[in-house]
Amino acid sequence: MNEVKKVFFQTLGCKVNQYETEAMQKLFEAAGWTIAEKISEAQVVVVNTCTVTAVSSQKSRQMIRRAVAASLSATPAVSSELLAVSDTSPNLTANSQQLTANRVVVVVGCYAQSEPEEISKIDGVDVIIGTKDRVRIVELVETALNRREKIFQVGNVEDIREFEELPHSPHRTRAFLKIEDGCNNFCSYCIIPYVRGRVRSRALESIRAECLELKAAGFKEIVLTGIHIGAYGRDLSGKISLVDAIKTVLDAANPLRLRLGSIESAEMTDELIDLIKNDGRICNHVHLPLQSGNDEILKAMHRPYTTKNFSELTARLVKEVPQISIGTDLIVGFPGETDENFSETLKFIQAQPFSKIHVFPFSARAGTLAATLPNQIPPQIKKFRAAQALEISRAKAKIFSERLIGKTVEIIAETSTDGIVDGLTKNYVRVYAPEKNIRLGSVAKIKIERLHKDGVIGSVGD
Repeated sequence: MNEVKKVFFQTLGCKVNQYETEAMQKLFEAAGWTIAEKISEAQVVVVNTCTVTAVSSQKSRQMIRRAVAASLSATPAVSSELLAVSDTSPNLTANSQQLTANRVVVVVGCYAQSEPEEISKIDGVDVIIGTKDRVRIVELVETALNRREKIFQVGNVEDIREFEELPHSPHRTRAFLKIEDGCNNFCSYCIIPYVRGRVRSRALESIRAECLELKAAGFKEIVLTGIHIGAYGRDLSGKISLVDAIKTVLDAANPLRLRLGSIESAEMTDELIDLIKNDGRICNHVHLPLQSGNDEILKAMHRPYTTKNFSELTARLVKEVPQISIGTDLIVGFPGETDENFSETLKFIQAQPFSKIHVFPFSARAGTLAATLPNQIPPQIKKFRAAQALEISRAKAKIFSERLIGKTVEIIAETSTDGIVDGLTKNYVRVYAPEKNIRLGSVAKIKIERLHKDGVIGSVGD
């Protein structure tokens, strides 16, 4: 009887990484592999990495080392050299040494693209794949296993001109749908354009095909995701935009809900706002990265808007889209940010109609302009500023959630823990309720009673 081949995945980072992990899992399953629930069960461990900040890179290294340690605890390691692999097929040399017996540790994704040489120094890593050839992961892994040799597969992202098509099978009640990859913005603090490359948009026909599959599978909510989805279509012929992608999804999948990923405020066009306003299937929730509430710092960050532009947009959204929630990202302690600059930021975010603020102390990422700027802020000051901003975030989230108390809202049940299910409202409030009579993936009406954890809790309503 043939041995069952098992692969275990660990994922760091954004929703795009989660989507890509699910896609790679489907590639393995199509090749006869089984997804392992425990790392100890697997012959192959895949670590899908993140490198958006220095902290993310550190976490990726830690996860890689833990994966290696878990593999080595099952079988002894044998030292060997990494081999170069061409863009088209493995280029395996005869003098290579063997891998760990019957075990392969694979590192893939943004950190692998950014720091492949550093990863290659970690004993026990067998396959390194960047952000270009994930579609070949099964081929490369099986080559490593069969030939007992290590593989290095990291190409130049500047050479990538087309969207990488990855077969996808959602492993959750909400289906992520990746429509775009890469970014052209080159914000001074961000490494992503250097590890993901330029904007590549998925063809509308491909989006439609996946949406038909999602519809047939019965998914009620679809989440559009990408690195820079507001730039969708810029690399395609014809006047194609994010609105065209949204309309394609609505037409092909006809989901109960369509949720948009993060969009730059400068890309919230009149046409897009009108679509959100007038089509009830589109969730009344947007995430608009702010990063700073001070124009001087925004300019240093190379952000393409001013605080005036931003506040005019949020005011319009609140006026035109009923009960809209607006989330944002904020970086505190950017190089050169004075106490006065930060004070202005606090005043600005306090005045904005945010429902949630994700706060990040500035992390100097090697390879970015911001890491070389003078007047770097000491860690203790960044920590203090982050605490102040988080206090505002918590207060705003509480105020927004309290508005639901006494009301009946609709959720799609996502997970269940200790007899309590949870799901999101259309405007992105986490709702908890007793599991009784609620199936995962089903729509439930919940009468909200009080605040609970990171959201609210209630019981099945009418």
